[in-house]
Amino acid sequence: MKKRQKVQEKRPTILLLLLTAIFMVVTTGTFTVISGIKPDEAFEKVTNQLFEPEIPEKYIPLYQEAADEYKIPWTLLAAHHRVETKFSDMDPLLSPVGAEGHLQFMPCTFVGWEHPTCTGLGQGEIRESEKTDPAIIEKYGGYGVDGNGDGVADPYNLTDALYSAANYLSRNGAATGDLEHAIFDYNQSEEYVEEVLFFYNKYEKELRQ
Repeated sequence: MKKRQKVQEKRPTILLLLLTAIFMVVTTGTFTVISGIKPDEAFEKVTNQLFEPEIPEKYIPLYQEAADEYKIPWTLLAAHHRVETKFSDMDPLLSPVGAEGHLQFMPCTFVGWEHPTCTGLGQGEIRESEKTDPAIIEKYGGYGVDGNGDGVADPYNLTDALYSAANYLSRNGAATGDLEHAIFDYNQSEEYVEEVLFFYNKYEKELRQ
């Protein structure tokens, strides 16, 4: 009985926090409420955005370097890094479906869909030695890039991963200003596009302040 009372006492507090968070974000124009989202998911989404950590300063020169190379906004690259692995804080850097590294590339996207084993979602059966070989990647039309010039294109190396992501976004519209198309191609989900654009716009706004 006491345990149940404690749970009931907490509910108004959680509801109040949720309503306050939504009010704060909506009134400041920093969040678009998405219909169909569950209350607990909405609460998590809003609070994550309200209490978002700053971009790690140590990464900014890498974002700028890779973005300049492919003529895209570095803040877009930072937004992708945030959404994909929370600035590389995800452990391990491997998704359940096989996306790899700091920017979560499927092996077939990184190496190239012309690889003979690439089908379905793009995990393929690519040998580890092929996954990081720039010559193999060029042969099969992949997006992987040897960003640090060590002869290896490694999605688990942050510089290589950022150059590869910048390459992908650039070639799919970001270099000409079509950010939404580029983001959607990266991960074909409207919610994903909204999330990346939220952080991109947030970082752009902070730069102007």
